Amino acid sequence: MSEHFEARRAEWIAREELAERMIPLIGRLYREHGIVTSIHGRRLINISPVEILKNHRFTRKVGDDVLRPEKTYAVLEALDALRPGPASVDIARLVTRFDRRGGAYEPEVLAAFLREELAPVLDARESTPTDVVLYGFGRIGRLLARILIAHQGDGTGLRLRAVVVRRGADGDLRKRASLLRRDSVHGPFAGTIEVDEENDTILANGTLIQVIYSDDPAGVDYTAYGIRDAIVVDNTGRWRDEEGLSQHLRAPGVARVLLTAPGKGAIKNIVSGINSDEIRDDDRILSAASCTTNAITPVLAAVDEAFGIRHGHVETVHSYTNDQNLIDNFHKGDRRGRSAALNMVIAETGAAKAVAKALPQLAGRLSGSAIRVPTPDVSLAILNLQLERPTTKDEVNAYLRQTSLTSPLRQQIDYVESPEVVSTDFVGSNRAGIVDGLATIAGESSVVLYVWYDNEYGYSCQVVRVLEQMSSTHPTILPVREPVTLATAGAAAPSGAAAELAAV
Repeated sequence: MSEHFEARRAEWIAREELAERMIPLIGRLYREHGIVTSIHGRRLINISPVEILKNHRFTRKVGDDVLRPEKTYAVLEALDALRPGPASVDIARLVTRFDRRGGAYEPEVLAAFLREELAPVLDARESTPTDVVLYGFGRIGRLLARILIAHQGDGTGLRLRAVVVRRGADGDLRKRASLLRRDSVHGPFAGTIEVDEENDTILANGTLIQVIYSDDPAGVDYTAYGIRDAIVVDNTGRWRDEEGLSQHLRAPGVARVLLTAPGKGAIKNIVSGINSDEIRDDDRILSAASCTTNAITPVLAAVDEAFGIRHGHVETVHSYTNDQNLIDNFHKGDRRGRSAALNMVIAETGAAKAVAKALPQLAGRLSGSAIRVPTPDVSLAILNLQLERPTTKDEVNAYLRQTSLTSPLRQQIDYVESPEVVSTDFVGSNRAGIVDGLATIAGESSVVLYVWYDNEYGYSCQVVRVLEQMSSTHPTILPVREPVTLATAGAAAPSGAAAELAAV
């Protein structure tokens, strides 16, 4: 027993040492070339050696063999030598494809394989940085700031330049910085923050953010701060129509506007991964829809493609938000005046109807309702769908599992099978929605799906993806994503212990 203990300990130390050697490669690829490395969508940037190994272990949970760190290290070294342009590279998928060919992990063989797989970005031209202004600095605004700061990369993508807020009390800037530094739900800011009250700036991990005090969207001259052709992200929710949001476009230095709420009228509601191709260069005002719409639309799109949706109902169990009262008090909205911390509150949701703006084929086929509950973050959408053809729980789950791994929607959909996961396990998930496979119910031509979503962070990640698409800085996702069919999903589906997926 003692020898076995020592052997396993030595094996762990060797793997940990190899993970430590990966960190400089991962960092250099990101900082110098804009390459985001991941394992089945779990990023390798700015994490510890133990977290790197945990991500390697995840491959066992999705039916693959455990990804061996030495294979990852070999791929990272080859990538570093190849020096491709900006891209989002899934190391696990590259290893799987390379192993299918039966090639040896020799530099020349691996380099030839990578040149083929990464051909779309080998001669990529350097993109022009795009300035971003956050109009409002609430829950979504601060999370967008965290994500944009963490995504600095090689500096050729999105650049957070300014935040616009209404001045509060004395010490406003320090209070704003403190809220960025500490968050009761999402934890501390990963890095350093410096405040310059004389110049109204916040320096966060090398990103200098100008804080501008104004209550007039058209009254700010951004060019005075060196900001030009910027995208303003309005996360205040004060204006949702073209007339109100157009005020931003009258400010010098602003080129486009993105609303972090459902847009009214003719404003396009964009769900990244679904209708992003509808974004045009001459679109001056766009909406990133709502958190619930982003969570359910990718899953609905996948199910409709494979099984056909005749009609359905969406019930959202949603964490309380800032527009509700902490204790009973007057509120212009029905029921929302009652204490959010003490009650389940029946509320309205337009998410089911909003799906039709991204998926026109489902117009008139979905109804929806919502219940606000006393949790601060992470919500659950229950999709009760009537399908065009019969199916089974195993078939639906296998299809959605594979969709989350290899399809064009793998940045939007995640999948989990564990009898122990609860809502807090999904805080910080960067996917729009996570299908809970063990909760799936299927019978004849109906299916009930449970989709978790971090209605703050997961949605903010979707907003950033829309920003990247608006500015043509969205990294190419490699290897090329594979279409998922019921046949391929069934063949790839794991069984038994391998089917239990860990929470994100």
